[in-house]
Amino acid sequence: MEKDLTKKYELAWDKYSKEDLTNVFDLSEKYKDFMSKCKTERECVKEFIVLAEKSGYKSLEEIIKNNEKLEPGDKVYANNMDKTLALFVVGKEPMEKGLKILGAHVDSPRLDLKQNPLYEDTDLALFETHYYGGIKKYQWVTLPLAIHGVIVKKDGTKINVVIGEEESDPVFGVSDLLIHLSGEQMEKKASKVVEGENLNVLIGSMPIEDKEAKDRVRRNILKLLNEKYEIEEEDFVSAELEVVPAGKARDYGFDRSMVMAYGQDDRICSYTSFEAMMKMDKVDKTCVTLLVDKEEIGSVGATGMQSKFFENTVAEIINLTSDNYSDLKLRRCLTNSKMLSSDVSAAFDPNYPSVMEKKNSAYFGKGIVFNKYTGSRGKSGSNDANPEYIAEIRAMMEQHNVSWQTSELGKVDQGGGGTIAYILAQYAMEVIDCGVALHNMHAPWEIASKADIYEAMRGYHAFLLEA
Repeated sequence: MEKDLTKKYELAWDKYSKEDLTNVFDLSEKYKDFMSKCKTERECVKEFIVLAEKSGYKSLEEIIKNNEKLEPGDKVYANNMDKTLALFVVGKEPMEKGLKILGAHVDSPRLDLKQNPLYEDTDLALFETHYYGGIKKYQWVTLPLAIHGVIVKKDGTKINVVIGEEESDPVFGVSDLLIHLSGEQMEKKASKVVEGENLNVLIGSMPIEDKEAKDRVRRNILKLLNEKYEIEEEDFVSAELEVVPAGKARDYGFDRSMVMAYGQDDRICSYTSFEAMMKMDKVDKTCVTLLVDKEEIGSVGATGMQSKFFENTVAEIINLTSDNYSDLKLRRCLTNSKMLSSDVSAAFDPNYPSVMEKKNSAYFGKGIVFNKYTGSRGKSGSNDANPEYIAEIRAMMEQHNVSWQTSELGKVDQGGGGTIAYILAQYAMEVIDCGVALHNMHAPWEIASKADIYEAMRGYHAFLLEA
């Protein structure tokens, strides 16, 4: 009989033993709990630090302050402005030989409050917002919304805010036009059905008792906020308040085989990368998990991947692990590194088959997804991974029996997208995009397969072991 030379990407479910299935569902329970609690960058970083410290990680800032050195096996983290986190397990080999890096992002599309958000119109109090990242604006109306974030007063007092997640909390929302009066609205393009300037969040309708006062409903909201948080209207100027879908991550489907959650792009890859990192102990090459901010708006700013935070942190680690630091050691370290850019991909959706090319699409339940390139219209703006590196990755996945598949983001010229991969590739390190396939990407509620979540964690762990 002739050898079958074809490649078939099988469902991961078919290989699982009863023990495997228990592990799949146990991981997803932990993941759902994380996703229910962590809906902002700050909340993610804070929770990851708590979990990392329980696993023996120490603050790099404290190590530097105490003039300590780092030894092989040491575990450290660097926190950048509470929005970006880098985790390291120090290896036995000199860092010049390179790092094994997992890199994901913890920011997600949302509505941000403007700096002067509060106003009253026709006896209703509302917050003005400015949307963050690429969203279909019409998806954000008539949803129960919560407010998460931080308010910093002039004296430096920091007030953490979470309203809308407990059963006893109020929720908020953006209204939509009733169908009976929507004739003109329904004729508009989808991108114009709801305008960005109209994504105003309704927050109250009750006035203060003083009937002579102006803006009585607005003043009542300020009174309530002052009673609860001891803030004044001016404090909104130094606040970072994010409007996100209210509610917990949930099982999805009769068989509970999927997870529905807000922010799975890209916290699903952040979480599975983190879980893989927590399995690492004694290593030859230094392992890194990098969780960054601002990917959804171009990786810009002090907490985005384009900042010098990662490079500076690696320099500090080199300085603490060797007697003679040099810029050349840093350059060699970065160039000799290998990275998985841990970001999500689009899963084939039978409701919308026309935008995908089936042979080069990702599917639920078939494992972690590798994207050789992303970009759009002629691969513009993409990192195009080298075949030599892809061959190495294939061997790693096969060695650890990880279910994997490959994908492009839709048909040629259909659209496209980008990740942080090209930024790290500027150091001439090997990089490939690698993550979990989603339905509803960038919508308020995204869907993922539990099998793919499990295989992503296993794939990231295999990379840290073998790269």
